[in-house]
Amino acid sequence: MSTDPVRPRSSLRPAIGRAVRRGWIGIEQLVGGFGTAAAAFAVVAIVLVTAVTSVVGVGLLAVPAAARLVRALANRERHRLARYGIDLPDLPPPAPGVRGALADRSLRREVGWAAGHGTLGFGLGFLGALLPLLAVRDLTFFLYWRLLPDDPTATSIGVGTVHSTLGALWVSLLGVGWVAVIVGVVPNMARLQSWPARTLLVPDPSVDLSMRVAELTSTRAAALDAHAVELRRIERALHDGSQNRLVAVNVLLGAARRALARNPDEVEAILARAQDAAETALADLRAVARSILPPVLADRGLAGALTGLASASAVPCEADVDVAGRCAASVEATAYFVAAEALTNVAKHSGARTAKLSAALRGGTLYVEITDDGHGGADSQHGSGLDGIRRRIEAYDGVLRLDSPKGGPTILAVELPCGS
Repeated sequence: MSTDPVRPRSSLRPAIGRAVRRGWIGIEQLVGGFGTAAAAFAVVAIVLVTAVTSVVGVGLLAVPAAARLVRALANRERHRLARYGIDLPDLPPPAPGVRGALADRSLRREVGWAAGHGTLGFGLGFLGALLPLLAVRDLTFFLYWRLLPDDPTATSIGVGTVHSTLGALWVSLLGVGWVAVIVGVVPNMARLQSWPARTLLVPDPSVDLSMRVAELTSTRAAALDAHAVELRRIERALHDGSQNRLVAVNVLLGAARRALARNPDEVEAILARAQDAAETALADLRAVARSILPPVLADRGLAGALTGLASASAVPCEADVDVAGRCAASVEATAYFVAAEALTNVAKHSGARTAKLSAALRGGTLYVEITDDGHGGADSQHGSGLDGIRRRIEAYDGVLRLDSPKGGPTILAVELPCGS
């Protein structure tokens, strides 16, 4: 038996790739912050001029405009940082007038951010733009050093001269050092540059509370709308389906009663038709009952119900369901109906060849995602069926994200708080 030790798979290459990627993203973030820092520096200058001239009354006229300028720049920074996973919600424009601007507590924090970002962020952004240039300059110095005048300064830091190719190659080591700085230090520089924003651009607690109240008011209205829509759907299903079937049963029973005296031979055929109509009405009633709360959820749980949906899909659908616990019954019903409606839309409208249904329960939130390889172009606005799905999800304080570019693929992602 061989006793050679088993060598673990090398993870060096992926680790290097991740480090390089973090360094590149850090450079991108620093350079982007350099632009907003320059604008912040200019805005701070405008605010200072406005404050100084307000002492004699002239600057008071410019206070509302300066406040809107600060808020616009702060929201732009919020949008920029959102691309790097720093979630800072936008704030509405400040209240009109001088009093409205001066009473806005968040606006004062934004002025403080502009002062910090316009100084610290500007310096870090400048370094972020300079470091790649220094790295390229020193790494490639051995390629062009002969084209420079005699005794050229060899390095980007202005020290040393080169008289041979070997000396030029040594300069490249400094370029490697710049690359190491980019990979190892730049991500921390980017976090430091975003620190004033993460500290001062978060909403003031009072503003956050009012935004939450507005959000809850909106979701309450959406819940009432979704409830009204569901009641109308059930009413239409009962009126147009089951009621008509039962009326037909009643008419046929009346015809059978009359035929019993006139032509007994027709009674059997009429009763058979009445029985068929009654069975159809019963099937309609069962369908309506299942649409209110599908029994499959009680029988098999959400995981089994979603897996069954995927297997019954008209488009071949892969299921990846990891829902170990249980959520509120209304949340599970909503997730089930969203998945059923989405797979129906895939079959009817997408032209897809394959689809995938994923679901997971993580940290008290239920995540459901339906992906297809169709032609894309789905829109959750403008009164489409997806708009109804979105309203139903918002009623539970959930989130719907739709990514459906022309040509596909389409990704419908849903997040539902599990305890709703």
